[in-house]
Amino acid sequence: MRRAYHPLLLPLSFLLAGAGAGASAAPVGAAIASVHRASGMSASLQLAGIPFSYPRLNAAAWLLLGLALIGAYAIAVALRAVLHQRSAYRRWLARLEIVGRLRDHPSVQVIADPRPQAFCAGYLRPRVYVSQAALDLLSDAQLDAVLAHEHHHRRVRDPLSLACGRVFSQALFFLPALRALFGRYADLAELNADHAAVRARAGGRAALASALLAFDAMGAGISPERVDSLLGQAAGWRRPWWLLSASFASLAGLTVVTWGASRAASARATFNFPFVSTRPCLAMVLLPLLGGATLLARRAAAWRGAAAG
Repeated sequence: MRRAYHPLLLPLSFLLAGAGAGASAAPVGAAIASVHRASGMSASLQLAGIPFSYPRLNAAAWLLLGLALIGAYAIAVALRAVLHQRSAYRRWLARLEIVGRLRDHPSVQVIADPRPQAFCAGYLRPRVYVSQAALDLLSDAQLDAVLAHEHHHRRVRDPLSLACGRVFSQALFFLPALRALFGRYADLAELNADHAAVRARAGGRAALASALLAFDAMGAGISPERVDSLLGQAAGWRRPWWLLSASFASLAGLTVVTWGASRAASARATFNFPFVSTRPCLAMVLLPLLGGATLLARRAAAWRGAAAG
């Protein structure tokens, strides 16, 4: 069985994600830095005899404000995804009915589930779980192979990497290669865990293959690529060069435009409250960012819900 791991895949994914996170945060910081305190030179208007004032922005500042809105939206989506995954994991963990530990593997939790399954879950301290149905179904050699597979996931903290991949793929929507890269890593994580199980001589390739077939017969679902890999066929993957090119071009364009706009941007405001005043307030610059990011996040959530329905 050939090792399927591409050593540069995960570093490239996180490098691209880190660059995208920096590109999202940069216009937000630049927009705030472009605000200059000034008691005069502000724009104002009167409604019903009440004077309103707001910061005066030049064209570069308006462009920077738009980029900052995109960056604030990406940050808001990332925070929302992190909170959603954390709460979903806690709810899932609370629903698990743990009936004990495996006798020969005390670190493995046994759950009361009529479906045969084994999995690794947890972020900083992942654990291996196996259902009672799987214990009843598998032979000792098959069980050892399955547990070796899951212990590999635990050692390399695959659940944490995959969770980070989901967050980055959702938040950094302007980097289309991220979803393809992290999606491929999810596939290779299973192939590499299979390789680790075979290499550990936990029953050998035959034990792992028969365990996968037993799971598949019970409706668990096994990818054909894993079967091919166990048969000795190398895992192929056509790298998404055009997606990578589009992502790096997007990063370069966003960085250049942010840098150019930040050099020429100027927003005149004071730090005085209240909002209704003859003098502008710095918060008036931030309110469109927060309001627009919240609106976009809600609309995106509604669109995803409609698509899922």
